[in-house]
Amino acid sequence: MIEVQELTKYYGDRPAIQDVSFSIQKGEVLGFLGPNGAGKTTTMRIITGYLMPSAGRAFVGGHDVEKEPLEVKRLVGYLPENPPIYLDMTVRDYLYFISEIKGVPSSQRRESVARVVERCGLVDVYDRLIGNLSRGYKQRVAIAQAIVHDPEVLILDEPTIGLDPAQVVEIRELIRELGKEHTVILSTHILPEVTMTCNRVLIINEGRLIAADTYEQLSRRLSDRRQVQILLDRPLDDESFFQDVPGVESVRAEGRELVVSVGVDTAPQPELIRRLVEKGYGILEVRSSLPSLEEIYLRLISGEKGGH
Repeated sequence: MIEVQELTKYYGDRPAIQDVSFSIQKGEVLGFLGPNGAGKTTTMRIITGYLMPSAGRAFVGGHDVEKEPLEVKRLVGYLPENPPIYLDMTVRDYLYFISEIKGVPSSQRRESVARVVERCGLVDVYDRLIGNLSRGYKQRVAIAQAIVHDPEVLILDEPTIGLDPAQVVEIRELIRELGKEHTVILSTHILPEVTMTCNRVLIINEGRLIAADTYEQLSRRLSDRRQVQILLDRPLDDESFFQDVPGVESVRAEGRELVVSVGVDTAPQPELIRRLVEKGYGILEVRSSLPSLEEIYLRLISGEKGGH
């Protein structure tokens, strides 16, 4: 659905992005991560046709963003970090205005506006001034303007920035629902949003793409160990009988929880549990965890910085 080939953009003599290449399949929800100034917004603006690249090419639905920008804009819905909403208009008037700008035929505007009002949870504020709405509702209006023309691709730049925790959950659920019908690029600094909503992760740093994979594959590729947590019915009084279990690197008892560091491609849990049961311990819970996306992200970013 989206194909980016060796994309480069200069601002004066400073490169914002250099030789960025990736592809996104139809129906995929992609998390786009990187520090401030890494080149995320520049890349997204080029994909939307808002900016032209200095070198390289980008395609949306087979259309070249440089040669066919209008066709690309018809396929893309864009929510920038600072949404283009007009505070002195009602939700109704604003969405009708945007639907006209985005080329929705007059015979279909009523249906299109009604669809996004329902989808974005705006029914109760439909006739209110946007300037009088809460930040969460304003963000819903901004998302509604991005999808009112029913685009195939949805690009969201920091969609939950500045929202309170309850509003973040609401917008996250909305994005998850939108991901069922649209190809989505989600740029955010809130990493749990990515693990909860995205199929794949792109990480960009200092204008260059440094990782592109699923969270699970990145975890396995960048970590040589994982943790197994075992909750017991009473505190462990002897850790020594685990030391010779194949795959076990270390054992740490924290009250009734046993934290075991194991090799990433090993599975010592059955032997661990067998030995605990033989010693008379009750097993209440067993969990296994890979490094968090935050740990992976920080490792990649710090590794890149260390290389310069």
